[in-house]
Amino acid sequence: MSSEPKNAAEIDVENGLAGIRGFEYSGVSAGLKASGGKDVALVRNVGPEFTAAAVFTTNRFAAAPVEWSREVVRDGRVDVVVLNSGGANACTGTEGFRNTHRTAEEVASLTDAAAGDVLVCSTGLIGEQLPMDLLLPGLRDAAGSLGEGPEHDDAAASAIMTTDTVSKKASVTLQTEQGPVRIGGIAKGAGMLAPGLATMLVVLATDASMSADNLDAALRSATERSFDRADSDGCMSTNDTVALLASGASGAVPEQEEFTDALTRVCVSLALQLIGDAEGASHDIHVTTAGAASEAQALEVSRAVARSNLFKCAIFGNDPNWGRILSEVGTTSVDFDSSDVNVSINGVMVCRGGAIGEDRSLVDLAADRTVDVVIDLGAGSESGTIWTNDLTHDYVEENSAYSS
Repeated sequence: MSSEPKNAAEIDVENGLAGIRGFEYSGVSAGLKASGGKDVALVRNVGPEFTAAAVFTTNRFAAAPVEWSREVVRDGRVDVVVLNSGGANACTGTEGFRNTHRTAEEVASLTDAAAGDVLVCSTGLIGEQLPMDLLLPGLRDAAGSLGEGPEHDDAAASAIMTTDTVSKKASVTLQTEQGPVRIGGIAKGAGMLAPGLATMLVVLATDASMSADNLDAALRSATERSFDRADSDGCMSTNDTVALLASGASGAVPEQEEFTDALTRVCVSLALQLIGDAEGASHDIHVTTAGAASEAQALEVSRAVARSNLFKCAIFGNDPNWGRILSEVGTTSVDFDSSDVNVSINGVMVCRGGAIGEDRSLVDLAADRTVDVVIDLGAGSESGTIWTNDLTHDYVEENSAYSS
């Protein structure tokens, strides 16, 4: 399936949730962040429909909010999503789960919802209890600040940031026979970006009328072609959640394939924004493997290269060292003959037939932030792309002092 929608306008990155009928949202400061920045967000579906789907991290040390939210979404209904930055509530034992439950109950009481219909998301440092004496008043402030429009959209997107330097938003309008449908979302993530069904924290919303089963199918297809292909540093979080809520407020029931295509485009935009803001990154790298026997094999090769620290360091140094690409291709189990493999960097075929190609000095990596690597295996007709970034001094410095 293509990630390009057949019947949608251009992606709007200025608005995420703004303009989607049937939703209100907010972001406030509860004092969870030492910086004093916004750290609690609410996204509330006001109906008339309340269908939802979500995908979560596959990390076996899943955070308490993930364990709670998996159960919440099981019946296909979510009324409210509450998100906090400034603390992951992961690896916090029984008390951590109780705090998640308390959070859901407090939000439910403030929004006329059932606690079992409140999705909870947290992000921040692993292994510390949430300061509930700060979080609970913050939830009350967030509920009192709920509203619609760009200002509230900005506040919600900002409140979920941790090491992010900018907020991430995207939306699109899908034209249907019954009228326009809006699909959009907000996201956070700058480190620990590696896939396992989902990555980072993302809240997606639509005013389409959709069943929970159709939402789930669309979301899984969209995340597989977007967030699952964003691999910044090979590190999977304990808290990753991507949720999709539908209000039905437009009264329109879009075709499943068209809805999935449009949703995928929103997710691709958000995934690329996350890679573009990866901790310390100076290059956005698109690794495409073509000529593969299957899409799965293409993705295996692309991911192997994208996770190579040697390759990522070379790109940081503006060095088109294609040997580091070829050596990673050689570690995979996919089908190819080494004498058939070509590698291009930004359009220059630096490796031809598994040997020396054009002069690598023709590649100017300092001229553009985006680096396009294409590996042609010459073994089939399938392809697959993984998005990553370079490994910089800033990444090492930020993560060496993250908890201090």
